Amino acid sequence: MRVLVISNMFPGPTSPFFGIFVKNQVEGLQAAGVDLTVAANNDPRSGKMHVLKKHLLWSASAIRRFTKPYDLIHAHYAFPSGVFARLFSRVRKAPYIVTVHGGDLDKMARKGTFFKKLTQLILRDAAHVITVGPALYREVVTTYNVPEYRVSLLNMGVNRTIFYPRKEEASPFRQVDGEIHLLFVGNLVKEKGVEELLSAISVLQQSGENIHLHLIGAAKNQDYEQRLHACVDALELRDITHFHGPKPQDEVARFMTHADLFVLPSHMEGFGLVALEAMACGTPVVASHVGGLSHLLSEGAGTLAAPKNITSLTSAIHHTLTQPELLKNQINKGFEKANRYDTHTIIQDVIRLYDQVVEEHPSP
Repeated sequence: MRVLVISNMFPGPTSPFFGIFVKNQVEGLQAAGVDLTVAANNDPRSGKMHVLKKHLLWSASAIRRFTKPYDLIHAHYAFPSGVFARLFSRVRKAPYIVTVHGGDLDKMARKGTFFKKLTQLILRDAAHVITVGPALYREVVTTYNVPEYRVSLLNMGVNRTIFYPRKEEASPFRQVDGEIHLLFVGNLVKEKGVEELLSAISVLQQSGENIHLHLIGAAKNQDYEQRLHACVDALELRDITHFHGPKPQDEVARFMTHADLFVLPSHMEGFGLVALEAMACGTPVVASHVGGLSHLLSEGAGTLAAPKNITSLTSAIHHTLTQPELLKNQINKGFEKANRYDTHTIIQDVIRLYDQVVEEHPSP
């Protein structure tokens, strides 16, 4: 089976962790024997000139693939990746699958009527739609009217060969009695709720908590990065806030293992894979009550806070850190979720879906 993967997020030489979850799935599929080619954008920079340039280059790369035959196209994100998948499908008469990750529906499809209608066409014409979270599944079925038999709920899965408790490895944090280390991992963008997290840390510090915040991830926009640093200075958090930049997955897993708490205060999140990775490392999680995080942290697997709400976030962090039995229970429930969503199981589900779609829509 020959599969073309189209994605508007994929790691590149200068951005090795941009869309790493797509690369992880691609490599898992290739290891399982799928003949797979990638046409992807690997430039995370924003700004009008950067966006125009990177999309022109990506478009040229994707269109070049139109000269080769594929049995199936798999687009990650309905927009803009789904645009190319739908065009390729019409030109080469091959079926396409779309994985909806969250930002494509929660953000892009709400930019205006044009994007909403285009997203509707992309989902309508897809042979199958994969959603990474229950909220996205409901939206695809109810808002975009895609029949349920053509929609699957299938997250990206956690790689347990990378994300597991690394207690035997040295802690990356300073070992001082009484210090509490909180960890955030993700792109440093407004939608991830980093400003609310900084405000919550300020409140906790003023209440006497000996707390340190560690941020792993890249800033897609230099102006926003400067804004975060200004926020740190305004809140007088410079001595306890540590910007580590992007790090390899092995290092991220080590940070997760030794953190006292993982915090993901996103405004929107299709699934929240990074929270599942923290669970797999044995770290309790506080996250926003949005999208896939609401489902992921259910059944006692974590603590949920209202999105964009500093008071709720502060309370959730304090409550979780001061309840030893709660922490122990969350860690155990987190391991159960990690086992349930192991990437090797997910890869086999994806391959079965590929086989099903190709059988139902054979290429001419």
